Amino acid sequence: MKTVDPLLKNEYSKRVYARLGLRKPFASQQETRHYRMPVMRENRGYALMRPYSGADIPSSEWTGLEYATPPTDPTTWFAPLASANGENILRGFWDFGKPDLDGAWTPNAAKAPGLVRYVKSLDNRFGRLQLIRQEPTSLREARWGLHLDDNNRLNPMVNGWVVRLWLQLTDDPESALVLRRDQFDKNSEVQVPLRKGTQVIIDSEALFHSGYHKGPDTRYALIISLESTEHLDDWVRSQLP
Repeated sequence: MKTVDPLLKNEYSKRVYARLGLRKPFASQQETRHYRMPVMRENRGYALMRPYSGADIPSSEWTGLEYATPPTDPTTWFAPLASANGENILRGFWDFGKPDLDGAWTPNAAKAPGLVRYVKSLDNRFGRLQLIRQEPTSLREARWGLHLDDNNRLNPMVNGWVVRLWLQLTDDPESALVLRRDQFDKNSEVQVPLRKGTQVIIDSEALFHSGYHKGPDTRYALIISLESTEHLDDWVRSQLP
């Protein structure tokens, strides 16, 4: 089933769809021999860091890019800064026989030098880089949209586990990144407010997640796929409150 009436989107109907096999997950939680950063394990799969305090990045770096939207979610758009082949496309790296690593800069990257500098300053192997543009959505719909990312398909065990870093670009403190260990366990839910500059790194193949955007303005953030490394573990620790 590709589309669902927005009025039906809630975590209870999602449970029914899942049991009937009408809504299958993109990925599953799994333990592997990939290197995983201790800082992530110590913080239950995610780490909320201090807000970004570097050089100001003008809004033109995210409003003036080429966006596309997946057919299943017309309220959310993505603009790739790095993709598997350097094109502005919304395709998995596995379509090109690659894990979600060694991303190639797209034409969008030339329009976003400040964001590119931020990524390069991490000095860490990355894969998919994309801006997300989200229109207002309800918490009910966000909980329907809780999902796991498919970051580690084709990723050899000799590599580190691929995780995701979020950098919030607009100031939306009443909006939140919704996280759960079990997608149907409301007691496990954590909501990370999306104030401007919020930096949060997530094992997004272990934590179900979704974005709730109260609005009324459009929300923008940068999402970065990163290889887990000792260097990245050190960087995350250096950014903790």
